[in-house]
Amino acid sequence: MKSVFSFFLGMLATAEAVLIWLILFLGFDMGFLASSGISILAGFLTFCGVKFVSDYRFLKKNRLTRKEYAYIQKNLQEAKKKLARLQKSFFSVRTMGAFKQLYELNRLVKRMYSIVKKDPRRFYQSERFFFYHLDSVVEISERYARLAAQPVKNDQIYLSLKETQSTLEDLNESIKKDIYHVLSTDVDELQFELDVAKHSLKKLEYHPLDDERSTKE
Repeated sequence: MKSVFSFFLGMLATAEAVLIWLILFLGFDMGFLASSGISILAGFLTFCGVKFVSDYRFLKKNRLTRKEYAYIQKNLQEAKKKLARLQKSFFSVRTMGAFKQLYELNRLVKRMYSIVKKDPRRFYQSERFFFYHLDSVVEISERYARLAAQPVKNDQIYLSLKETQSTLEDLNESIKKDIYHVLSTDVDELQFELDVAKHSLKKLEYHPLDDERSTKE
């Protein structure tokens, strides 16, 4: 999303620079070099100024410092490379069982990545995933894909495949818990809002006038 914003911001700054150049060069008969220098400087200052304000608002909204955001982005870039390795393992398997298992792992890993990408502050709630579970999933999936791709399998390979499948199932459950932990704040907030809404509805259903009417009768 930020890359799209940067693209359109760059287009806006370029359009502004061209417009200023036309005004200075054609409207004020300023020299070519002077018009070009001023227009480029104006476009550059506009780009930097708008980007600075946009980044400041984004960091303020997410309650992050620039150093924290840079640290999170660095880890997300490394995680993206690991996602590519995991996807490569997924496409290299040939058996239906392995395909389903790695498909589910890919789905969960991408889900966690997208959550943190959209809301960087959640990274601190998902460090166990990024620093432990993701590495384990990628390494074991690559091993699983290599073993599953062997044309000839002996008892030892079958045993290794079975153990690897079991480990991947455990990791699948661990990542689900990681995702739930990251979203637990949203769940708690939603539950609080539901409780408030239910309480409000109960108050609306109760009318003191109804008690007075029933007493008179």
